[in-house]
Amino acid sequence: MRRSRLLISLLLAAAAGTVTTAAVPQQRAAAAAPVPLDRVIPAPASVRPAGTAYTLGAGTRIRVPGNSAEARRIGGYLAGLLRPATGYPLPVTTRGGADGIVFRLGGRDARGLGAEGYRLTSGGRAVTISAARPAGLFHGVQTLRQLLPAAVEKGTRQPGPWRIAGGTISDTPRYAYRGAMLDVSRHFFTVGQVKRYIDQLAQYKINTLHLHLSDDQGWRIAIDSWPRLATYGGSTQVGGGPGGHYTKADYREIVRYAASRYLTVVPEIDMPGHTNAALASYAELNCDGQAPPLYTGTKVGFSSLCVPKKTTYDFAEDVIREIAALTPGRYLHIGGDEAHSTSHADYAAFMDKVQPLVAKYGKTVIGWHQLTGARPAKGAVAQYWGYDRTGAPERQQVADAAKNGTRLILSPADRAYLDMKYDKDTPLGLNWAGYVDVRRAYDWDPGGYLAGVPAGAVLGVEAPLWTETLSTSANLEYMAFPRLPGIAELGWSPARTHDWTSYRARLAAQGARWDAQGIHYYRAPEVGWP
Repeated sequence: MRRSRLLISLLLAAAAGTVTTAAVPQQRAAAAAPVPLDRVIPAPASVRPAGTAYTLGAGTRIRVPGNSAEARRIGGYLAGLLRPATGYPLPVTTRGGADGIVFRLGGRDARGLGAEGYRLTSGGRAVTISAARPAGLFHGVQTLRQLLPAAVEKGTRQPGPWRIAGGTISDTPRYAYRGAMLDVSRHFFTVGQVKRYIDQLAQYKINTLHLHLSDDQGWRIAIDSWPRLATYGGSTQVGGGPGGHYTKADYREIVRYAASRYLTVVPEIDMPGHTNAALASYAELNCDGQAPPLYTGTKVGFSSLCVPKKTTYDFAEDVIREIAALTPGRYLHIGGDEAHSTSHADYAAFMDKVQPLVAKYGKTVIGWHQLTGARPAKGAVAQYWGYDRTGAPERQQVADAAKNGTRLILSPADRAYLDMKYDKDTPLGLNWAGYVDVRRAYDWDPGGYLAGVPAGAVLGVEAPLWTETLSTSANLEYMAFPRLPGIAELGWSPARTHDWTSYRARLAAQGARWDAQGIHYYRAPEVGWP
């Protein structure tokens, strides 16, 4: 009894701040210690710890070059991120100075950094982010966020302190294309939901958002010349919900917002298969002139545009022309997967006619890797989604195309598909490619994944998120996190940094950050969260 009373008294006294034990100073010291420079995701190309930490304070200013509106915008973005939790005013100024958070654009400090690289130097007086281009400044800001305590992501004032470890990070990406795909066709997601996902992607230096805009279950983009595609073809989704579609203004807003986070939007219109929503909207797109009913199931491979009909190519050209006009990025994705209802000869003939239409309107073709079984256009990009059970002939076909100049985006389904279940108990997702735990999603090398493919043929990586079973932002986050950061690291970080043990520790530290942001992530048991 005396021991219980003593324990209660000690606890009450500790809560009041009147008891000091050896553990309390250690805990406070650990909380105050800055995040080591090498604890960020993606792993930086070069880290050199040195000197004293920089402490963000009430007088900190964000200094940006006066001749760059983009640098000023990024400075304002950073201030907006940091003000709620720190409570500091963090004014953005074009006045020069060697203190505070300093942006430098161009000059000697930016040599060798390319279009997206940055150099972050931290010391007692300042944190300086140098880059050759604004995208590099933005990526440097994402690293700066991770070097601050996780509580900086909260929307209300926190106690701090806000320290950034001393030293220098020099960082450039391994691959130019680092993508994530969001399927808005199986289930429709609003502009606001897409923006939320964009913000999550940007934190890990993803630079491409691939939007899967059409499929059997729904057509999601307004096309003026074929209005029923959206109004009728977009009126449902998997399970028979209300569906939805983006107006052209909606789509422009997604493109604008993505660009503000240095992501390029790649629109996909899947053809000639995965087209039931279009076939149901216009009878003339069917060989028999009869429109099928709308479809709300999840089977694949049963639909096809009518390859011999001239109307099919009028349709394809109108759609490509209108979407190309809305899309400033260089790529337009024409799908081409699982066209099981299209003969091989018809498939090749269709691709021969449609690929030039993409070029006609100033874009470069991306197609799923089945495109390599036809005749890929010069400069075309094939997106590989095969997996361990994919047969050698199909893999060889992709490798041969790569040797002949077709560049590849790697999205192996049993590694990079974020909709695959983590394990047998995962309540969401599918498992046709197997279970994909966090280590499996991370532990592969894009540079050597496909035998016979020249290393220079790999344009980059992409993490697709298909939504047959996903209908809310919380669903998306549960399947994307914690696997998405691993795919992002494969796309950004040098191959020599690839190490599961190191990555696992860095990933575990992200959990507190996601908690602060309200991200609904899966606490994968192999990660070892704090």
